[in-house]
Order: sequence, then C-alpha cells, then structure tokens
Amino acid sequence: MLLHVTHETRYEYSPPVETAQHLAHLKPLATASQRLVSHKLVIEPQPAQRNELPDVYGNTRAFFALEATHDSLVVTAESVVETSAPVLSSAVARDLPWEAVRERFRYRKDATFDPASEFVFPSPYVPRHDDFAAYARASFAPERPTFDVAMDLTERMYRDFAYEADSTEISTPAVEALAQRKGVCQDFAHIMIACFRMMGLPARYVSGYLLTQPPPGQPRLVGADASHAWVSVYLPGESDGNGDGPESAGGWAEFDPTNGRQPGEDYVALAIGRDYSDVSPMRGVLHGGARHTLKVGVTVQPIEELRTQAAHAAQSQSQTQSQIQSQPSDKDLQ
Repeated sequence: MLLHVTHETRYEYSPPVETAQHLAHLKPLATASQRLVSHKLVIEPQPAQRNELPDVYGNTRAFFALEATHDSLVVTAESVVETSAPVLSSAVARDLPWEAVRERFRYRKDATFDPASEFVFPSPYVPRHDDFAAYARASFAPERPTFDVAMDLTERMYRDFAYEADSTEISTPAVEALAQRKGVCQDFAHIMIACFRMMGLPARYVSGYLLTQPPPGQPRLVGADASHAWVSVYLPGESDGNGDGPESAGGWAEFDPTNGRQPGEDYVALAIGRDYSDVSPMRGVLHGGARHTLKVGVTVQPIEELRTQAAHAAQSQSQTQSQIQSQPSDKDLQ
C-alpha cells in the first residue's frame, strides 16, 4: 500500500515559554517491508537550531531548539510510505521451542554477543513483576514454538483486555493495567513485552500508525486517528543446536495484542525501542510555560484516496468558477 500520514502536535503555553529544546521521533523507518517515499517536518515557530541523527536503535531523531519567547508550538510531520506485509526470513528458526530460545539468551562467559539480548532486560516502562509471568504461563506451554507462543499470547490479550481510551495514562504502571484488564495500545504492548522478558525472551516496542477504516458511508475524518503501538519478538536463526557453533541471523516477528493479529501492509512503523520511553513522538525541556494544553491529530489514508479527494476538490472549484462566469452581469440584464 502507498499511505499518506499526517501527524500534527500542537502545544499552547501559559505563561509563554522563553526557551526550549525538543526531541521528536516522527520520521517512519526504512525496513524490508516499508519504504519511505517522502518526509517533511514543519515546525512553527521556526527553530534557531535543528538537526537529524540516528539513535542507538536506528530511528531518526530530530532535535530542535527554540530561543525566542513563544506561547504555542506546532509540529507537523507529513510522510508518504510504501508498505507491504512483513515476511520472516527463511533463515529464522520459526519452530524453535521457546525454552531453546531462552537458553540462547542465558549469560555464558565468552559467548558471542547477540544484539537482541538487550531486549531481555527490564526498562523504565517494563519492570520485572511476577504477575506478568503468571499471566504469560498459559501461553508458554512446554516445547511450544516461540512464534506460536507469541500468537497465542496476542490472541489471549485481545480476548481478555478491554480497550478504553481514558482508563490509563502513559504514567500508569503496566502491572496496574494488567490487573484492571483494560487500557490502550501502549499498555497492551508493555504488558506483552513484560510477559516475554519475564520468561527470558527478547521483545521490543514498536510505535507507528494503523490505517483505520471509517464507518460505511462516512468520510475519513482528518486528524481523527492516533498513534499506535505493538510488539516485535525475536526469533533466532538456525544453529548447530548446542549454542557454541555458528548461527544464522535471526529476525523479528511483529504482533499487535490490541487487535489480536499480526501487523500487515496497513501498518506504518515509526520507531523501535525497549519501551515507550525510547520512542515518544515528542519530548522537551522548557524554560517557562508552567501550564500547557496538548492536541494531537493523526490522519492515515491511502494515497489514491488523497488523490481522489484532490481531483474532486479541483472539479468542484472548476464548476463553481464556471457558474460564476456564466451568471449574467448587471449590464446583460439592462
């Protein structure tokens, strides 16, 4: 699919902010299943400093500094992304039992370092807690392939948890969202990641967007969508089986517990990290602006739909112009 994404973040400050520095993760990733066609980041007011650099996980992180007093900030990211359904490499050991994957990530002196190992440890939004392991165990049957474990846990969470937009905040601990069995996509992603890490397996957080369909007969509302979050689970490559021999490259399989499915071509990946703290769309340090309001609007639509809307708008404008020109003037009526 060819998708057009607009992500607008609007802050209103009171009193005004004197100076500020911000970091933004708003540029979609380039991956095997996703090609970034174009990207534009517009910042108002104009920043005094601005740059883009990759972070440790390969995400594009935009830095900008504002040195003049301002009472509002509007950051608009506009991207066109070509997507396809993710496909696992044939080298991935898809049927490897989860216990064997866990053994590969146990610490061994002088063992070859696997970059995925950093996603086994706790992180700010994904702490260790026995409640995660207790919930996870029903999916982690003995000798069950890791891929099947992840799919089962995804479907269980979809059945067991209720999506309620105002039931949690980003600061709500994941273990609290687990206990109340409700939350939003960030909560569900953190819970699933915590379940895997408690069982000794690597899992990471993916932020991005999901193409949502408007009700039948209703137009797509501009700005009505929201950012989305899901999980990717590491599946090692084949090896000699004893953990000491050569091993082919593994891969990451993606799962969306909010919707009980694997992401497809209707998903756009924005950034990856240990949890939300690594990939928040916007964060900053401000001097001033003790109070603020925040409004975020996201629109995801197929590029063909956007072109059709533009064509209809142009046709309507042309018809209006023709009607104006065809109306008799006062002189013609005399």
